[in-house]
Amino acid sequence: MKCPKVKSAVAIDEHTLMIEFDNNLKKKYDVAPLLEKEMFFPLKNPALFKAVKVEQGGYAVIWSADIDISEYELWSHGQLML
Repeated sequence: MKCPKVKSAVAIDEHTLMIEFDNNLKKKYDVAPLLEKEMFFPLKNPALFKAVKVEQGGYAVIWSADIDISEYELWSHGQLML
């Protein structure tokens, strides 16, 4: 399945992202379930979480070389905003 690419990402609270895709749809993505995984522990820091960026090409959102979430995950599990 081909997923739309990420156009923008903004942290709207301490564990929720608002993702806009290149098809102009927006989805909310709750990162809270991922915070149980060691890789995502640093995102419990609100300042780091708010520093989210879109990877060049729109294939993921990233915080560091070690922490990212793919466009597939965001698209598949995000909640559509109407």
